[in-house]
Amino acid sequence: MPGGKTTCKHPGNTARQLLFSEVLEHLQPPPSTTGSHPPTQPHTMVDPVQEETMERILRESSVVGRRLEGMDNAITLESKSMRLDIVDFQSRVTGLEQRLSTMEGHLITTQDRDQELLCLHSKLIDLEDRSHKDNVCFFGFQESIKGTDTQSFLRMVLPKLTDLIIDPPLEFQRVHRLVPK
Repeated sequence: MPGGKTTCKHPGNTARQLLFSEVLEHLQPPPSTTGSHPPTQPHTMVDPVQEETMERILRESSVVGRRLEGMDNAITLESKSMRLDIVDFQSRVTGLEQRLSTMEGHLITTQDRDQELLCLHSKLIDLEDRSHKDNVCFFGFQESIKGTDTQSFLRMVLPKLTDLIIDPPLEFQRVHRLVPK
């Protein structure tokens, strides 16, 4: 045993031997410094129970190491899978944002068209309403005779002009004055 290192029963496994020898060094008592001679390395014999315990610890640590390597590989694979999922989700969100933007543009256009349709609809109703009524136009009245209320003026003037007795008094749905030509 040169240099105070012990070799184990399995000489082919050098990493195991190094670990085993380091454990043995920690189990040895520190050299005494009280003598006049330089300290010498005592030749220690390893107890078979200690050697068996150390070998069991080494076996278990190698099993734990293999399990950790397997877990590390699994974590790496899972991490790569999650990255791919995130990239997929990002592309989907980007696509949805583009579709939403397009739909918002169509919505604004549709709202503008709806407003225009409502305006045109109200004009159409007004034109249909006017076309269904009996319209009578009177020309030749002077502007000075008009008075303040056109309906009351016509109720007063029309019976005199036609020599008709109108009972009940005339009813007007609408009365409009046109600008002279």
